[in-house]
Amino acid sequence: MELLDALILGIIQGITEFLPVSSSGHLELAKSILGAEALAEQQLSFTVVLHFATALSTMVIFRKDIGEIILGLFNKKDSESRSFAIKIALSMIPAVVIGLFFEEALESLFSGQVIFVGSMLLVTGGLLYIADRSKDNQKKVSYSHAVIIGVAQGIAMLPGISRSGATIATAVLLKVDKSKAARFSFLMVIPLIFGKVAKDLLSGTIAFEGTDGPGLIMGFCAAFVSGLLACQWMLTLVKKAKLFYFAIYCLCVGSIAIILGLINN
Repeated sequence: MELLDALILGIIQGITEFLPVSSSGHLELAKSILGAEALAEQQLSFTVVLHFATALSTMVIFRKDIGEIILGLFNKKDSESRSFAIKIALSMIPAVVIGLFFEEALESLFSGQVIFVGSMLLVTGGLLYIADRSKDNQKKVSYSHAVIIGVAQGIAMLPGISRSGATIATAVLLKVDKSKAARFSFLMVIPLIFGKVAKDLLSGTIAFEGTDGPGLIMGFCAAFVSGLLACQWMLTLVKKAKLFYFAIYCLCVGSIAIILGLINN
């Protein structure tokens, strides 16, 4: 893998993991444009490393929140932290079910399906546009909200559907406060990413022997640093209700991807 390709893909992953434009969709489009053939051979290990990097950047940004939740679990008087942890667990169920029973079907969509990715980006753009037009509310995430947002996260496993966009937009449409929606969206994915990494490592699905070490390190560092910046930026943007511009961006990129896909077929 070329170090430049790894750097570019790492930056794309770090930025698009938090901005509501679909990290998986952009990675697929980038691979198609860059023609990263070496990456195809070690695609799974590289993708896992990039997601692990962005999970770590999320933990750095929300280290205080995570610490309070963990300490609250052992404090009988801290019912709010226990309640939040339960909501996170509930939100994970749909994605876990989809991952367990539809893993092969999902993986088949991550193989140069440019037209499909473009179509899903159009869906993301439409969802963000609708959410941007909704009125600001002050509700907290409830248990039922957690399940519904979790379903949105499960659907966002499709390349081109933005995970942060789908979960934040769904929460906003459920009348949840935008800042609380963003916080819940970013925290709810951490256990899933670490669980996925652990599952793949234990099952032997991925192995780092024979992989391009410098490329993996470059991708990891690029995703981690860009993830830190993008996460902070997204939190600020959500408070200012700037989802409209991302909606337009997704609609434009999605349309271009579909056109290019049709031309190349």
